[in-house]
Amino acid sequence: MTLLMKDQFVTPHHWRIGWACRPVCLVFLLAVQGLASFLGNVAGCFAGEVAPDHSSPGTGSANEHWAFLPPALPALPHVENPGWCHSPIDRFILVEQERHAVQAAPPASPRHWLRRIYFDLIGLPPTVAAVRDFLADESPHAKSKVVDRILASAHYGERWGRHWLDVVRYADSNGLDENVAYGNAWRYRDYVVRAWNMDKPYDRFLQEQLAGDLLADHGSIERRHELLVATGFLSLGPKVLAEVDMVKMRMDIVDEQIDTLGRALLGVTLGCARCHDHKFDPISTNDYYSLAGIFGSTHTMDNYKIIAHWHEHSLVTPAEQQQLDEHAAKVESLNEKISQQEEQAKQAVRDEATSGEELPEDLTKLFSKEVKEVLEQLRAELKELEGQVPTVAHAMGVKEGEVIDEKIRVRGDPLQQGEAVARGFPVVLNYDGQPELPAEQSGRRELAEWLVSADHPLTARVFVNRLWRWHFGQGLVATPDNFGVLGERPVNVDLLDWMARRLIADDWSVKTMHRRIVLSNTYGLSNSADDESVAIDPDNRLQWRTNVRRLEAEPIRDAILTVSGRLDTTMGGSMLHVKNREFLFNHTSQDGTKYDSLRRSIYLPIVRNHLYDVFSLFDYADASVTNGNRPTSTVAPQALFMLNSQLLLDACKALVERLPGGDVESPHERIRLLYERILGRPPLAEEVVKAEQFLQQFDDTLVDAEGVNEAGQKLHEWEALCQILLASNEFIYLP
Repeated sequence: MTLLMKDQFVTPHHWRIGWACRPVCLVFLLAVQGLASFLGNVAGCFAGEVAPDHSSPGTGSANEHWAFLPPALPALPHVENPGWCHSPIDRFILVEQERHAVQAAPPASPRHWLRRIYFDLIGLPPTVAAVRDFLADESPHAKSKVVDRILASAHYGERWGRHWLDVVRYADSNGLDENVAYGNAWRYRDYVVRAWNMDKPYDRFLQEQLAGDLLADHGSIERRHELLVATGFLSLGPKVLAEVDMVKMRMDIVDEQIDTLGRALLGVTLGCARCHDHKFDPISTNDYYSLAGIFGSTHTMDNYKIIAHWHEHSLVTPAEQQQLDEHAAKVESLNEKISQQEEQAKQAVRDEATSGEELPEDLTKLFSKEVKEVLEQLRAELKELEGQVPTVAHAMGVKEGEVIDEKIRVRGDPLQQGEAVARGFPVVLNYDGQPELPAEQSGRRELAEWLVSADHPLTARVFVNRLWRWHFGQGLVATPDNFGVLGERPVNVDLLDWMARRLIADDWSVKTMHRRIVLSNTYGLSNSADDESVAIDPDNRLQWRTNVRRLEAEPIRDAILTVSGRLDTTMGGSMLHVKNREFLFNHTSQDGTKYDSLRRSIYLPIVRNHLYDVFSLFDYADASVTNGNRPTSTVAPQALFMLNSQLLLDACKALVERLPGGDVESPHERIRLLYERILGRPPLAEEVVKAEQFLQQFDDTLVDAEGVNEAGQKLHEWEALCQILLASNEFIYLP
C-alpha cells in the first residue's frame, strides 16, 4: 500500500516510526474544534457573554502572537472602587469587572475561607482547634498569620509538589511495553517536595532539573546528590524498552523530552514539529532539531538492548566509597590467593612429571583431591564475598553524552536523514544576549539559563498561570499547557504579565506569590451568584465569585484519613513492592502493588497502565504526559465509593472510637463534634434534630437484628451518621 500525501508517496516503511508525525485527521479535528470555538465565541458576544479572545496583537501573524512577545510590567489600573482592593491583583480583577458591569460576590465566611486555604495550601482540612483559634483572632492580620503558618508546614510541599508531579508526568513505573519498576523515581518526588517546602526559587528549580549534573558543586556531597536527583525530570517519561530499532528508540526518547519541555515549561507543543513545521505556531522543523541536538547530546540510556536500561546516578557517600574500596580490595586479594594456589598446584604437577611425559593443556585435571577441595572452598568464599557488595543509593537522571548536531529526520522517520541543524533554541523565542552553546557540551546548562531569563516571554507567564489555575480552578489562560495560537488567550493579560514580572522581581519566590494571591480580596470571595453577573459571565472568567470545586483524588483520601485520626504523616521513601527494574506484573498479568497504607497519597505508587482505583475514579492525571489541568467528572461510581469502600468504613469506625462517650440519651455534643471534625463547622439546629431522628430510626432497624448487642448497635448507628457526613458534597467540595 502507498499513500499519497502532499504530492509525495509514503511507503509502508514510513509507518515504522510509530507515528511521531501527527495524523492528518488530527489536524482536521483541530480545525473543526477551532471553528466550533469561533462560532461559540460569536454566539457568546451576541448574548452579551464574556468570550475568550484568540486574536493576536499587531498584524495577527503567528510571530506576533501575544505569548511570544516579552511580558511588560503594566501600571496598576484605575478603578472606581479602590477601597475594595486588598492587593494589586484585585485592581486588575476589578477593572475588568467594572468594564463588563459584573458585581463581585460578597466575602466568604471565615470558616469557608479557612477551609479553602487549608486545602489549597496543604491539601488537608483544618483541625477543630485551628478553626476555633482563627475565629477567636480579631486582629487585622489574622489571615496572614494563618497563611504564614501553613506555608511553613511540611505538608505544603506535599500538596504543591503533587501539582508539579502532574506537570512532569511522574510515575513509579515505565508503562508502555515493558512495565518495569522505576524503583528510584521516588528520590525525584522527594526532591520536589523538599524544593517546594524550602521555597527554592523557581528559576533555580528549573535549572537543577534540566542541568543539575552540570551546575557548580557547592562542596557538600548531599548538595551534589540533590542536583543529580533533580535531573530525573528528563528521565521519568515512559519508554518503549523493547523497541528493536535502537535508532528509533533514541529519537523517541529525545522527542518525549522535547515535548515535555515544551508543554510543561513553555506551554508550547514543540513535539508537533518533529515531522514538519508546526501547522499553527511559528516553530519550524529546524527549531525542533536544534533542541533535539541538545537532548541527543545527553546520555539518558546506558544501553538500547532489549530490555533497554535507563541511566542512573550513583549517590555514593565518602563512607560508602571507602566500604566499596575495602570490599573491592578483599575481592582482589582473594582472587590473587586463588590464582597463586592454582599456579602453585600447576607447578607441582610439572615438577612431579617424569622426563618426557606429555602433560594435558588443562593441568587442573591433574590436581590432587586435597588441592581441588581447597580451591573449591576459596571460590565459594569469593562468590559469597562478591554477593556482599555494600548497597549504594542510585537515582534516575541524565548526564553528558557525545556532543552532536542532529540531522533532520524527513517526516520524522529516524532512518531518513536530512541536513544537520546546529544546536540552539526556537527562533521565535530568541532574545538579545541569550547564552551561546559551547562546542564541548550538550547545551543543557545554557538551555536552562535561556529558559529562566527575565527576557524570556513564556517561562514566568506559564508558571504563574499554573499557580492561578491551582488556586482558582481555572487559569487566566484556560489552556495551561498550550499558550500557542490554538490555546486560549488570557482573559486578563495585564494581570498575567504583572504576576510574571512580580515573580521575577521577587527572585522567583513561589511562596511570595502565594501570599499575594490568597490574601487578595479576589481569593476571599464567596460563591454567591447574582443573575445579572451570571448572564454576563456564566463561566466566571472575570473571577467575580469563587468557583465551587471538588477536591482531587489525593486530598479526598487524605482528608478522610485526617478527620478519622488515621493519617500517617511519615514523609518520603518508596512504597513499591518490587525492586528497581523488576516487572510489576507477574506471568498472569497481576499487579501486587498495595495501597492500604495510611500515608499521604503523594507517597502511594503510581503504576502506569494500572493506576490505583481510587485515583482513577476521581480523575487522576494521565501519568504518561504533561497535565496541568485535571478534569472533574461526576459519575455514579464516585458515590458508590463513598458508600461502600473499605477506606470509608474504616474511617467511620475510627472516628466513632475517638468520639467521647457523651450522654447517649442526649447526643448533642457528639453530633456537634462530628460536624466540626468532618465539615469544620457546628451543625444547624435542624441538622441536630435530623441527626437524632436518623440515629433513632437506625436504632429501631437494628433492635431485632440477630447477633447485634446493644453496644454494637450504638456503634453501627454512629458509624452510619459519620458516613453520611463523609459522603456529603460539603465534605468533598470547596465552597
